[in-house]
Amino acid sequence: MLQFNQRAETTTDPERALPITPLEMRQTTFAQGWRGYSQEAVRAFLAEASESYELALRENERLRQDVERLQTSIRQYQDLENGLKGTLVHAQKVADDVRASAKLDAERLVREAQGRAELLMMAAQNRLEDAQREIDGLRLRRREAEANVESIISSLHSTLEFIRDQQREPRVAPLRTLVEAAG
Repeated sequence: MLQFNQRAETTTDPERALPITPLEMRQTTFAQGWRGYSQEAVRAFLAEASESYELALRENERLRQDVERLQTSIRQYQDLENGLKGTLVHAQKVADDVRASAKLDAERLVREAQGRAELLMMAAQNRLEDAQREIDGLRLRRREAEANVESIISSLHSTLEFIRDQQREPRVAPLRTLVEAAG
């Protein structure tokens, strides 16, 4: 058993920084003095103190384990948080990329639609010009047909006038006219 005097000397030793254990408290003895404390009271007190100290050490160890467990949980939550932050950053980047891509696609679609509209307008303009040329050609043909009809009518009118003139003159030509015409 340890003696109190020896324990007092060991606690001042710088190499011995460990706290007193409950077992040491139970096994410690004190030197007897002339009018010292009651040994039974001291032993009872040390036993009770060692039990309280042992409970405190156990509680301290339980709390240390709880702290370690909680620190592990905190690290896990921090890792999870960092993962979520990374995921959010990635999701934001993807969303930005999707928006940018959608904008580019929309601009491309608008350009294509404008190009198609221009082509359709050009085609419509070409068809309009073709139709106008056809109309102009038909008008020219109509005028030519009208001129031909007028020419035919005029020719027929002249022929009719000639025939009418022929009918007014005698049908037998005088002999003198025939001789003069031959000579």
